[in-house]
Amino acid sequence: MANKPIVDFEAIKNNLSNVSKPIQVLNENAEITDQEVFDSFSDEDLVEFMKKMVWERALHEQTMNFSRQGRMGFYAPTEGEEASEMGTVLAMKKQDYLLPAYRDVPQLIQHGATVTEAYLWSRGHVLGNKFKARSMMPQIIIGAAYVEAAGVGLGIKKNKEEDTIAFTYTGDGGTSQGDSYEGMNFAGAYQAPVLFIVQNNGFAISTPRAKQTAAPTLAQKAVAAGIPSVQVDGMDILACYAVAKAARDYMVAGNGPVLIETLTYRFGAHSSAGDDPKRYRTKEQEQPWFEKDPLIRLRKVLTDKGLWSEDEEDKLVDEYKASFKDAIKEADNVPADKVSDMLKRTFEIPTPEMKQEIDKFEAKESK
Repeated sequence: MANKPIVDFEAIKNNLSNVSKPIQVLNENAEITDQEVFDSFSDEDLVEFMKKMVWERALHEQTMNFSRQGRMGFYAPTEGEEASEMGTVLAMKKQDYLLPAYRDVPQLIQHGATVTEAYLWSRGHVLGNKFKARSMMPQIIIGAAYVEAAGVGLGIKKNKEEDTIAFTYTGDGGTSQGDSYEGMNFAGAYQAPVLFIVQNNGFAISTPRAKQTAAPTLAQKAVAAGIPSVQVDGMDILACYAVAKAARDYMVAGNGPVLIETLTYRFGAHSSAGDDPKRYRTKEQEQPWFEKDPLIRLRKVLTDKGLWSEDEEDKLVDEYKASFKDAIKEADNVPADKVSDMLKRTFEIPTPEMKQEIDKFEAKESK
């Protein structure tokens, strides 16, 4: 019997780490690493990217203030993920279908919902689901948006909708959910035009990426579904936009789904519910990521080009936060949802038991 094994599994395992470096256009020192791609953006493009990231950072800060005041329901902080979120959503078109998760409210607003509608969604009000954006409401179940996106993508293909895709998000923890793989596998099998975006921010609440999976990259998980995938510097809005646009162009040409893993970082807590990041990560772990802040690197480029100033940014922040204060006031003035109305929306034709419940609550509400 031969001493040499028929298969060298260790070599196969070691080869899994032989992956390309994440795509990048602008590094953490604001140095251009891909001149050709950088030159494809006009000065106006660069300024617009910066405005969108400043907008999202201001949205986060003001919304967290509202949350501390008890004026919000559930809210998932986004500070640090501006490049990943704005870069990808800006590469989409209004006819595309968004299937967001709960940390993707900024993308939902950019895709057509209003800030007031987003705040109402946070509060669990029915009007928070009635936006004009071509989107579902944010999905609370981890990974479930991938399943929804697969179905929407198949619908796009069967209906022969031109120049249209579905795009969806999950975090690194979401890739450990069965729904995520099922959605990717379905889209891959039917070659549906779905862009799967994994925002790898390092932690699934408190579970670090290294403990979630032995896979060297999360992008590799798409391979089993026959889907091309790539890692991107998620703190570089230029790279995120360029890769998302390239993926969209590839898909509308009839080539099936794509997965993008953005390497980003959640600067604060997982949610406004109150988890404490200091309990599961150290200052030494956080500091390198704070230095990669997506706003810092693009701000330096624009300032060096004479296209940006601190005064201009401060003015924008004030304007944005004033608009968010107007939005929360508008949400405050919306009449509260009634229990009887929620019951009426459950079934098209209420069951006899539910009709009794509706009558009971209507009697209480009329007093």
